[in-house]
Amino acid sequence: MVAMAQSALSGERLREVDGFLTEAWADLARHDERLRGLSVAVRFDRGVAHLDGAVADPSELRLVRDLVGRLAGVLGVWCRVSVAGRAPVVVDLGCGATKQWPGNLGLDIYPAPGVNAVADLSGSLPLADDSVDVFFAVHILEHLIDFLPLVDECHRVLRPGGVLHVMSPWWRHVNAVADPTHVRLLDVQTVKGICGQRPPGTPRWYPLHVGCDGASIFADLTPLPPDAPPPPKSHLARFFD
Repeated sequence: MVAMAQSALSGERLREVDGFLTEAWADLARHDERLRGLSVAVRFDRGVAHLDGAVADPSELRLVRDLVGRLAGVLGVWCRVSVAGRAPVVVDLGCGATKQWPGNLGLDIYPAPGVNAVADLSGSLPLADDSVDVFFAVHILEHLIDFLPLVDECHRVLRPGGVLHVMSPWWRHVNAVADPTHVRLLDVQTVKGICGQRPPGTPRWYPLHVGCDGASIFADLTPLPPDAPPPPKSHLARFFD
């Protein structure tokens, strides 16, 4: 179950957490034989783990993701890792002039430096099925009256094993209401609803990681095929009430 902070963590506290996580991961990497020979670098920034490098098989990336995500204090696991020699296709939704990583494909409703394609994120995405490895939806969902169509579109476009990274203001923090263009309030439990409380036949998601730092919520979601079993309750209990 996620420990919900009553106030946002300070910058100093987050830097200290990053130092702890760096040491914890280095210790784990030294002692876990499964990580030997994997060319994946892990960096922590304000509780978010950034993975870079290359692996030969998707299962190796999933292993690193899972192990990093189990460290106490990790809020999200953001990956830019090549698999079997292919660099990931990464899309920034609503990027404006700033992308999460240089080289990402940027989509926004307004033209701006860094926007590669103008698109209404409340409608269909101009992207083919199974064509994207990573979506960033950073401070986007709270601007949409109904964000579920966008989430469903991400499900359609993501390749198997792809990830949707969500970051939005936590409903109890002032940032959630200070911006008059915010029309939705979100909580960790909102992510639970996305993953498990949709009508039958709608796209289904598996939560890889979900967290909250007292100011923002974070979620890493991967699409489930229609015939896949639901996430086990023991896994969901890590994140949701």
